[in-house]
Amino acid sequence: MFEHWFTGSIKKLDLNMTKVISFISRKGGSGKTTNAINLATSLNKIGYSVLLVETDTNYTLISSRKLELFKRKEKEDIYFPIMASEDHRIGEEINQLKEQNKFDVIIVDSAGKTTDKGIRELCLESNMVIITTSLTQNDLLVTYQTVKDLLPAKELNKDLKLCILPNRIHSHTRMKTVKEVLKNLEADVIDTYVPQRKVYTSPSTIKAEKRYLPVANQIVKKLK
Repeated sequence: MFEHWFTGSIKKLDLNMTKVISFISRKGGSGKTTNAINLATSLNKIGYSVLLVETDTNYTLISSRKLELFKRKEKEDIYFPIMASEDHRIGEEINQLKEQNKFDVIIVDSAGKTTDKGIRELCLESNMVIITTSLTQNDLLVTYQTVKDLLPAKELNKDLKLCILPNRIHSHTRMKTVKEVLKNLEADVIDTYVPQRKVYTSPSTIKAEKRYLPVANQIVKKLK
């Protein structure tokens, strides 16, 4: 019934060079941060070398990682790194990291109040931008505007892929229904969705949630 949620066997793909996946939205609370960390832990679990970057100066992910390490009594260097950045310097830093080609995937959790300049520079350095959205009218309006704001970046960055990740969707919803609701957005829709469950909204910065692995797999397929 819900085959797209079964983990099954997920293989690591050869990405050849560092790929940048950025989560961007004009609205706070859309699921950027929770999906960024779920994606990071999942890709790390599959075997990718991952760097997670957050630009929100509250640095929630870095604080969460420190708390988890304290509870586990472990050192940070045994896990994938989480890096702090800021809106005004993220573009330059990502460019430098890509040149080093040290990581398979760099995941950017952008701040909820990212400036137009910050969004533009981040888009120019990204291979994929993911906009998370539920199917509520308010979220859809914000998502529509976010996509419109990002479309000019595709003219400058021909390799940029704009993707919608349906988030906080009722678990009985069919994917056909989700795609029908999102069909007017000028962006690709990831071929699965994240159900409205607590397990996806309180993720670990260390341990991958196995039920998220199919989502990560679909995202990587779009990245290729």
